[in-house]
Amino acid sequence: MKFSTLSVVSLGLVAVSVGAFVPNSQKVADTKLYSGVERNENFAKLAGGYLFPEIGRRRNAYLEENPEMADKIISLGIGDTTKPIPEHILSGLVEGAKKLGTTEGYSGYGAEQGQALLREKIAKVLYNDLIDPSEVFVSDGAKCDIMRVQQMFGSKVTSAVQDPSYPVYVDTSVMMGQTGLQDESIMQYENIVYMPCTPENGFFPDYASLPRADVVYLCSPNNPTGAAATKEQLTEIVNLCKERGSILVFDAAYAPFIRSEGVPKSIFEIDGAKDIAIEVNSFSKYAGFTGVRLGWTVVPSNLKFKDGSLVRDDFNRVMTTAFNGASNIVQSGGLACLDPEGQKEISELIDYYLENAKILRETMEGLGFTVHGGTDAPYVFVELPESMGGSWDAFSMILDKCQVVTIPGAGFGPGGEGFLRLSAFAPRESVIEACKRLSEELK
Repeated sequence: MKFSTLSVVSLGLVAVSVGAFVPNSQKVADTKLYSGVERNENFAKLAGGYLFPEIGRRRNAYLEENPEMADKIISLGIGDTTKPIPEHILSGLVEGAKKLGTTEGYSGYGAEQGQALLREKIAKVLYNDLIDPSEVFVSDGAKCDIMRVQQMFGSKVTSAVQDPSYPVYVDTSVMMGQTGLQDESIMQYENIVYMPCTPENGFFPDYASLPRADVVYLCSPNNPTGAAATKEQLTEIVNLCKERGSILVFDAAYAPFIRSEGVPKSIFEIDGAKDIAIEVNSFSKYAGFTGVRLGWTVVPSNLKFKDGSLVRDDFNRVMTTAFNGASNIVQSGGLACLDPEGQKEISELIDYYLENAKILRETMEGLGFTVHGGTDAPYVFVELPESMGGSWDAFSMILDKCQVVTIPGAGFGPGGEGFLRLSAFAPRESVIEACKRLSEELK
């Protein structure tokens, strides 16, 4: 298609000489077509690409140079489930789809907050009625809900994040305009409170020693460290958020992996949490729904902003304005997850991945590494000796020598440098083979 002068004007586009909108270093020889719209300056602050696509890019670059290794690659990288969806849970999805083909079962738009029965079962089965169904907002996943929470809070809040942490908390804070530029010398953004999580503090932040933040993001069991917070630790941070007037956003996406007695699976097991906390969660790791997409967020009815308005009302406005509700088919699968048969299937899936984590943990310990996680979480966080260089160096070396994809700790923030994350979300035979290769190359 060719643009005439008239068509360019009618589209609101301008044909410009190359130097008009781009730095000298980016000039090219011929005329190009640009809109007259300024780029969102907050996106320009983002450092590099998002972590997991970057891992994919480096993996693909390796395979372009070494195409003969394509069949040898094993991924212990991104936390993507690999076991098939179990029979009973799958039957819920199938029946949900079949209903749409009948006059009696067909349904169109549903409630943006989710089907009433699903909200009730989430509250009862997963929270033992600690929450009310009206406080549950069903969605297409926890990651999406973190951005929705950020949209609700807006640009004027200060956020606190664990360091290292899941990159979404930081990147969405930048996108929303909450931050200044990144200080490249320390790889931290202005106006974010970074809460160091190290082996010395059990990977749990000492929020009391840090500046107050409006919103505190906390993930337990943690991605990437694999640490699961104790009841005492969570009680401490709940009380501190209450004293400081902070809202705690608790990411419980890995809750079903908790097997240790007395370790909370929900922030609402802590007294007073409903006054200060929001919880995001997902069926992705519960039931192999990473591609199916179904999650939920709990916003307590008595959680209020500074002016006394209900946080739940504003989150409801975000959901009803920008979301049409989770798929009817997928919600049928969610209901099946919460049946006794579905709960049994989920437990078996979790046991499978935890056994993988145990194999990975024992292998790395046997090689002399100091290892964290892998007991109440599907992630094994490995301390790297200085001889291996930085975490990206270790990633590249292991990919080159073992054809195993891992995740460098630096990708989770500056506090992750010096660590490597291994994911248990792989077929058992792949985990065993990866461990064999690692043992041969790293001994």
